[in-house]
Amino acid sequence: MRLALLACAIALNSTAALAGGTHSGGHGQVAMTVGEAGKATEVNRTIEIAMVEKDDGSMVFEPASLSVKEGETIKFVVKNAGEIEHEFVLDHHEKMMEHKALMEKFPEMEHDDPNAIRLAEKGDGEVIWKFTNAGEFEFGCLVPGHYEAGMKGAITVAAH
Repeated sequence: MRLALLACAIALNSTAALAGGTHSGGHGQVAMTVGEAGKATEVNRTIEIAMVEKDDGSMVFEPASLSVKEGETIKFVVKNAGEIEHEFVLDHHEKMMEHKALMEKFPEMEHDDPNAIRLAEKGDGEVIWKFTNAGEFEFGCLVPGHYEAGMKGAITVAAH
């Protein structure tokens, strides 16, 4: 009995440690509704995205809406123009809300996913993404409170 309880305690502590650490691998191995990791050699165009904090307390992406074509590979050049850490995550709404709930439980969680990048203040980086499906998707910052402050945007992927 003691051995079973000890095993359960170790398993629970291991899960908590992993959940609080790096969120990696999950999206990279499986095709997502929003698409898949793109290849730098196949980029069709570059879109610059700025993450900005406003004087009224809102947080936004500029631009806040994008249109791309199914099959298009985009290089997102993401610049955190703000004074605090932000992230850029691509997905469909339901998955964004699942990820957002997880981030609320583990706010220091780091990402190692091809559809996301987390940037320190004044930092910049890139995400290369191939949009394999037509539809309505979104991008957002899932750092707790940022999505609610307006840090989200829409991506329309037109069928080709």
